[in-house]
Formats: sequence, C-alpha cells, structure tokens
Amino acid sequence: MTAVLSPARVQDIAALRQLYFDVYGHGYPVPLGSDPAVMRQLITGGHAHWLTARTADTGEPVASAVVQTEPGSRIGKLVGLAVHPGHREGGLASRLTAAVCADAFATGRLDSVYATVRVVTEGPQHVVVRNGFRPLGLMPNAVEVEGCESLALFARYADGVLERRAAVERVPERLTALLDAAVLGVGIDYTGVEPVPTRDRDRIAPGAEPIELVAAPAFVRRRFLERFPDAGDRFFPLHAPNAVLVAHDGGFEAYADLDPVAASCALVAVHPRPAAVSGALEALMSAVTRAGADYVETLLPLADTEALQVFLASGFVPSALYPAMRRIGDRFHDYVVLSRTSRQIDFRSAAVSPLLQPYLGAYLAAWAATYLPLHEVSR
Repeated sequence: MTAVLSPARVQDIAALRQLYFDVYGHGYPVPLGSDPAVMRQLITGGHAHWLTARTADTGEPVASAVVQTEPGSRIGKLVGLAVHPGHREGGLASRLTAAVCADAFATGRLDSVYATVRVVTEGPQHVVVRNGFRPLGLMPNAVEVEGCESLALFARYADGVLERRAAVERVPERLTALLDAAVLGVGIDYTGVEPVPTRDRDRIAPGAEPIELVAAPAFVRRRFLERFPDAGDRFFPLHAPNAVLVAHDGGFEAYADLDPVAASCALVAVHPRPAAVSGALEALMSAVTRAGADYVETLLPLADTEALQVFLASGFVPSALYPAMRRIGDRFHDYVVLSRTSRQIDFRSAAVSPLLQPYLGAYLAAWAATYLPLHEVSR
C-alpha cells in the first residue's frame, strides 16, 4: 500500500483518536492522542507541524507524527509518532518522521527538535536515529504507560548549531561519565572540562517543611509570570507550570508541570533561584509523590555549578545532556537533565540500543555514587 502524506485536519480528530487507541490502547498518557480540544488547538493554533499518512483509497489516517513548538522558543518536540499495526511494513514511521521534521526545520525558526522515545523495543530508537537524531541520555521510570517505563532522549539539530556552542570550564565530577557518553553519542569534545568534587549530601533545611503544593493552573501561571516577568528567566521548553510548591517559611517557590496520569513531574523553575531549594528537596519529593508523581526531573545549565551541586546533593541523578540547547546571542548553551524516582528502577525489560549503552553506563555509575556506600562502589 502506498500512503499519501498530508497535514492533519480538524475533521480528522475522531479518526486520529481511534488511531492512537489502536496503537496504544487506554495507556497513552499524552492528550495529543486523546483530548479533542488539545488536538484541535494543535491543528489550528499555528505552533505545530502535524502530518498524517493516509490510505490512497479511503483517505483514512493510518499514521501520525507531530513536531510541537511554542512562541518564543527555538526548540521543537517530536511527539505522537504512531503507525497503525496493520501498516507497519515499508518504513512508514521513518518516512513520516523525515517529512514532519523537514517541514519544521524549513521554517528557519528552530535550532533543534528533540524526542523522548520509549525503550520497550529498539524500533523507535532506530527510526529517530535514521532521521538524524542523536542520543542524549536515559530517564529511568519517567512515565507511566503500560506500567512504569523509561524514556530515551534524542535531538536533531539545524545546520551549524553544534559548532557554535559556548565553552564550559568546570562541572561537578558526578557529571563526568555523562559527558564521556556525549563524546560518543554526539561527538562533542569535553576533555578540557575540569571536574569539581561533588558536595556532601544536603542536610534538611530548617523552616522549609511542610511543603505546600498549590495545584491551581490559572493562578499558578499568573504567579509564575509575576515572579519571572523576563522571558529570558523562563527556560523549560514546551512545559508550562500547573502547580507550585512553596516552602513553609517562604524561602522559595518551585514551579512544576505535574502530570499524575503519567506519574511524572518537571520542575520548571525555582524562585528566587534554583539553589534556593537546598536542603528542602527531600520534603519537595514527598509532596510531589503524594500528588501522584513518582518521577521528578529538572533542567539546568551545564555551567550552573551551584545549582547542579544542590540537586546532586539531594539525590538527583544526571540522566541526559542536551548540548547547544539554548541560544543566547550568537552562542548556544548546554543543559543537563537531572532526575529522581521514588520507585525501584528495573532495566531488565528495557531494549537499550548500542547507541544508548554509554548513557546507561553513565546513569548506573552516577546512581551508584549517589545511593551506594563508598566501599560498595569501590569494590
């Protein structure tokens, strides 16, 4: 069968919902494939490139892929790649991925597109790699789909972006294994970066507990914009906070994108600065877990040693490195994904391709250094 690629239309929403159900059942945790209002907004809002593959005879969509963008950000996300089980021969997933990414980059408004890929099989990993995506890391226990699953992070860059990276002089030593993996995965040379000893485990800060969690999306977004009026201080692409965690003594406000359905949480920003949560992350994790999220991640500049040290000292593990993620002036700056999970990590069912193996090794080394006694690590 020859499939015809064409943009998604509003009148396709019912058929697309059925497609995502046929592929994922009730376990798909993304509203793109289940919420008609979200789907309509993506199709008509001008901030997404949504392509479908249709049968030549009936015109019904049998595959779908989206590159989602947002105003003011030069980063896109490949989401919603789905091919009907009856049409998985002939490289349709790869063809659709190539086409939707080409459309997105052709606008000239994107520096990179990233994808978070399930690792239940190697197939999706090969699809993105064949289309120019490079492996950036692993996020264990990142999402609830068919049980607790891990995700792999990949990114594809516009021409010339990686060559204009800003240099980083020093990083906490617990990040060195991740940087070594990026040398293999992305081809970036970090050999001149100085490792700084990772500081000891944080003590609990007096006055922070109990953490109050306010889950009122409209209020939280207004408050977020009041606290961060400068767009340059808000950087967590394609995430908007819907909850805020407040220290009992008012010492900080941590803004979060909380998703109980996927059992995950992204810490989008901390006011007055990321390091303000020092000594309070244990209490913060407890509050988030009670709200239904077993996995928490945050995104920090590779050059922000102070903030990295705070999260590393509180049990967060370096999971992925996103080189040249943010453009400031004529330079691009590297970012790190740090994550923490309250559930036992089990890689036995994960299909980790050879390209991701260095990142798996880096994660395991960092996790062991964080959670195992020193004499156990040195054996």
